[in-house]
Amino acid sequence: QVQVVESGGGLVQPGGSLRLSCVFSGSINRIYKRGWYRQAPGKQRELVAYINNVDRTIYSDSAKGRFTISGDDAKTTVDLQMDSLKPEDTAVYYCNAGLLWPTEDNWGQGTQVTVSS
Repeated sequence: QVQVVESGGGLVQPGGSLRLSCVFSGSINRIYKRGWYRQAPGKQRELVAYINNVDRTIYSDSAKGRFTISGDDAKTTVDLQMDSLKPEDTAVYYCNAGLLWPTEDNWGQGTQVTVSS
């Protein structure tokens, strides 16, 4: 198991920025990818971005050009820098650790991001 703890959500005006941070502990040697997902009210959870163990990054179409994911080499953290935020970015954001041996996902508790004037 990997413990996942997020921080950094909040209320921001349209066009503003927020940085989400996530810390992993426990069996971090099992982590092969680290990422962020979000879930808006009435919608399914969706991928925002992830980074894998060879530093390949994947972004959703809505995140490309506005969000930047980064992580440390020790696989203990992953951050999401969100710029040019829009009201449609409002959601609960979840940090995710993709694990091997066996394959499974560990999730954080979620952090609320609200973009509103």
